[in-house]
Amino acid sequence: MKRLVFINLCLFFCMTAFAQRPQWGGGGNYKKGPSMKGNISGELIDTTSGAPIEFATIVLLDAMDREVDGVISDEDGQFKMENVKTGKYSIVFSFLGYETKTLKNIELTLKKPDTDLETIYLSAEGINLEEVEVTGQSAIIENKIDKIVYNAEKDISSQGGDATDLLRRVPLLTVDFEGNVSLRGSSNVQILINGKPSTIFAGNISEALQAIPADQIKKVEVVTTPTAKYDGEGSAGIINIITKKKSIEGFTGGLNTSLGTRQNNANLNMSVAKGRFGMNFNAGSWFSWPRNGTFTFLRVDSTGDQLERLEQRGTTSSQTYGPNASIGAFYDINAYNSISTSFSFRGFGNRRDGDTDVENTALDQTILRSNDSRSFRSSFDWTTDYRKTYKNPEQEWTFALQLSGAISTRDDEVDQSGNQDFLFRDITNTNEGLNLETTVQTDYVHPFENGIKLETGVKGIFRNIDSDYDYLDNTTGQIDPLRSNIFNYVQNVYAGYVSFNVKMGKNWGAVAGVRYERTDILGDFENDSESFANDYDNFLPSVILSRKFKGFQTLKLSYNKRIQRPSLFFINPFINFSDTQNITYGSPDLEPELTDQFELSYNTFIKGVVLNGSVFYRRTTDIIENYTTLNSETQVSETSYLNIGENNSVGFNFFGSATLWKKWVIRGGFNLFTYNTQSTVEGIDLQNSAVLWNTNFSTTLTLPDNWKVEGFGFFRSPRQSIQGSRAAFSLYSFGVLKEFNKAFSLGLRIVEPFNLNKSFPSETTGDGFYQRNNFSIPFQSFGFSLRYKFGKLDFKQQNRRSKIRNSDSKNGGDSNF
Repeated sequence: MKRLVFINLCLFFCMTAFAQRPQWGGGGNYKKGPSMKGNISGELIDTTSGAPIEFATIVLLDAMDREVDGVISDEDGQFKMENVKTGKYSIVFSFLGYETKTLKNIELTLKKPDTDLETIYLSAEGINLEEVEVTGQSAIIENKIDKIVYNAEKDISSQGGDATDLLRRVPLLTVDFEGNVSLRGSSNVQILINGKPSTIFAGNISEALQAIPADQIKKVEVVTTPTAKYDGEGSAGIINIITKKKSIEGFTGGLNTSLGTRQNNANLNMSVAKGRFGMNFNAGSWFSWPRNGTFTFLRVDSTGDQLERLEQRGTTSSQTYGPNASIGAFYDINAYNSISTSFSFRGFGNRRDGDTDVENTALDQTILRSNDSRSFRSSFDWTTDYRKTYKNPEQEWTFALQLSGAISTRDDEVDQSGNQDFLFRDITNTNEGLNLETTVQTDYVHPFENGIKLETGVKGIFRNIDSDYDYLDNTTGQIDPLRSNIFNYVQNVYAGYVSFNVKMGKNWGAVAGVRYERTDILGDFENDSESFANDYDNFLPSVILSRKFKGFQTLKLSYNKRIQRPSLFFINPFINFSDTQNITYGSPDLEPELTDQFELSYNTFIKGVVLNGSVFYRRTTDIIENYTTLNSETQVSETSYLNIGENNSVGFNFFGSATLWKKWVIRGGFNLFTYNTQSTVEGIDLQNSAVLWNTNFSTTLTLPDNWKVEGFGFFRSPRQSIQGSRAAFSLYSFGVLKEFNKAFSLGLRIVEPFNLNKSFPSETTGDGFYQRNNFSIPFQSFGFSLRYKFGKLDFKQQNRRSKIRNSDSKNGGDSNF
């Protein structure tokens, strides 16, 4: 019944949009007789910064104000309209965050059919909170009113790594050695690819990021204050990874490859377009060399009359690999209607084996354990978007459909022997997962007079997840039914939103809206009668108020409420027995987190120096964290996930960049925030508080003869949880790039040149026990990169980013899902 209601709402939006169809217009204003077609060209420049304006809309109108043609400016701000009939025209230049500009009485004659408008300057209006740039001279990092943009393709030292390496360079973000991402101290972020979700992020976010080579990323957008049009998920904010895609006229392609001591990758991309139709294709693969690590583990049990110790030490060897491919196409039906579709595939494989010595003084046990683990996760996303525009370039209706899926397999073989017969183990622990997801979404934007714009839409997400896990005893060939099952999980989310963007004079602006989300959950286990159901309704308001001052200064005050639903990583009941002394499993009955966030930010631009600072308060209820208990009889630790309580965090972050002598760019950021959590778990009162921080610094120097040199450093304090802390992390690297011409370049990247290995200690304290873990792996690496472009590079049409953004699940770390 709810699906029928939702589909009817989508049909209502469709009929409403088509009811406003404009009357199609014709060409230019000319008399019968000799005729000729010409060209209109020019360049769009930001008045404040002098930077080119990319993706601006240029619309050609005839004498009756009917749209004749339209193009989008390229990355250099240049545009060109071809095959324009002779006559008189007006041209409208517009882009979100800039004052719309109109040039009238542009005339093409038989004698002079071509017109070069040369440089057209647009002024930032400082009101629209989506795309207004406060600064424009920062080549690598841009500070916009509602987000920070990191232009990865301009960062030479990021070549050769993966997405986790690249995200460490982005302001406000931290990435630990396992690849887990947090924004201003919170891991409750939603990660999108080209504005779209991907099922590959539904579980192991670290492996998903490692499957994306850094060379494929164009830029990263960090949205700290999502408005009502975004999904309610991602309480800390949204990270949008935009890959390198262009719509071109003609044929072009490129080859990116890197070879290093830690990771290697190769990627080929090609694009072709003719007239109103175009296609693009991308394929590649990557792999890492085997990495040999060491680890130690200590647990002290104080529940008895005397302290009892469990010690483990061992070695591991791991190797990762993965393919990736995508294909897309677009077709502009006419000046007002277009359709695009894309299909992408990514995979991540992991091979890990190791040997462990165990000594348990409490039970007088010595154990030798060997592990052999294999896992592979593949995912696909097929997205189709229909887009309809109107005479007013800000009026738009879109309809989007996305089909996503992820298939995962994991096999853990454990061969264990000991000084007592019952310690013998020869088992295979397997988990096969299937995650299918369908998303239907429609959005409408309508501008009114007096600077008011309405944004509204509805959306449905339908998820079906299966987790099939077995515990096989290889000595008997029997499957243990108590440790094996099939878990089925269904989650449907129905959402609708309305938001108003209001311009109040020249200096004030506001965005206010509310989003409603309904969540229905069903789950069961096939091998028994256990089942569960849950549903909840949430209203998620958001308000942003902006004030622009003289000297390119902006002050912003915002509030929003967000929700964080647990993904399969947290609810999957699969029990991981790869370490028989420390087992982990998910919790299907988790509730969502709810977050209220207030933020006050200030940014300015002073003679080439960008400065941005903000303070925030964030309150999260039902916060989800891992929780460890110890069975004193078996001496086995069990780790699962709980809604442990409430976290209150106050923070400050600063970010700045400066350009010296037009050749030397210095960038840096610093984040300071608190962790303050209180909880009562199983009758035990828990509390932990800490002041945490992280900082990053980078610099780029442009030398003669197309040489560039860059350095980067990142430092982060230990992370906190209700039961303890995890390792601090630091990283520094250097890069050199030589551009031989616009088509060919070579680069060198060095990571941690003076440190071969890095160690990562962590501590956990529970009821009657304390445990410490230390893991050490190689981090030093040297690598070369090569880039080669071929074909005709002639930027053509629009930015066809999908409207679908499934930002509604809390993603996990090290999991098969």
